[in-house]
Amino acid sequence: MMNIEQACEAFKTLLEEQAARIAAMSTEKTDFTTKKCVTIGVIDGDGIGPIITAQAYRVLNKLLADEIAAGSIVLKQINGLTIENRIACGKAIPDDVLAEIKSCDVLLKGPTTTPHGGTMESANVAMRRELDLYANCRPVCVPEKNIDWMFFRENTEGEYVLGSRGVELDGMAVDFKVTTDLGTKRIARAAFEYAKNNGKTHVSIVTKANIMKKTDGKFTALAHEVAKDYPGIEVEDYYIDIMTANLLKEPLREKFQVVLLPNLYGDIITDEAAQIQGGVGTAGSSNVGDKYAMFEAIHGSAPRMIERGMGDYANPASIIKAAAMLLRHICRPEAAARLEKAMDECTVEVRSDGTGATAAQYADALMQML
Repeated sequence: MMNIEQACEAFKTLLEEQAARIAAMSTEKTDFTTKKCVTIGVIDGDGIGPIITAQAYRVLNKLLADEIAAGSIVLKQINGLTIENRIACGKAIPDDVLAEIKSCDVLLKGPTTTPHGGTMESANVAMRRELDLYANCRPVCVPEKNIDWMFFRENTEGEYVLGSRGVELDGMAVDFKVTTDLGTKRIARAAFEYAKNNGKTHVSIVTKANIMKKTDGKFTALAHEVAKDYPGIEVEDYYIDIMTANLLKEPLREKFQVVLLPNLYGDIITDEAAQIQGGVGTAGSSNVGDKYAMFEAIHGSAPRMIERGMGDYANPASIIKAAAMLLRHICRPEAAARLEKAMDECTVEVRSDGTGATAAQYADALMQML
């Protein structure tokens, strides 16, 4: 337990580290339209991760076979980001694994387990920080319900940036939340650029600025400042609590198009949105920075499925959708469209209770359609 003076010293250290992080924010951009060779790192993860990631790996090998043979695409397997290895090394991402990750241009990552309690940081949080993956983009589309949403979640700040660095005093624990000008402006610009480039006319800014007046208040104010550069786009503010209700409210929810949120709120509400689409197993997501990008399923490692011996029945659709998003990011839209069409038309069902196809059988069917 700390005393108040020790807590103040710890907080000072955190503030100094955050100031250094802001100063080091990357501005180097990767241009995939001119890059002669793109290296795709594939990370298995934990639990059901190796099972579902193996299927996405097979699909990418099939789709990109010609480019792999020509040397313009490299698929690189990255090992060691398992819970056992991370605990043994005492690091969210072991140093040798991080070096392998940074040798790639983009990553396809299986789910990883974060221990409950303790001080070990989430591998995802560490990766977002190390690679400066500030934009978490999650699409949700349900055409029969007139739903076509794209969520832009700030990915490197908020509660998560210092989530394992809080202080505990006698009878009291305090965690910290961080919102910066640069971090907010770049995620806001990413959301408005997406809206402009994809014919969207409505952006919803979701915070709890009536309560978190400094951090969420700053996020809201800066997002509106960026919005002034996009005069053709309507902007509305919502509080996170009512927005969770509005996503269930028909027909109001049909008007939502692009949703911009700080880190924690984005994490929660995109799981709700994925459930509306059919479950978290149906949704992929991208984590994008200026130099690197990482694509993943939005669900966890499902250790209970492994404990029940049902891991082979984990649905790989989410990570395969993430693979399609990866293909679009590296400027392979034709391959992405082929994969998305096959997924839309595939009638093979995977069920976690074991009454449907296995993950491998689903991938087999997809590859036949490709």
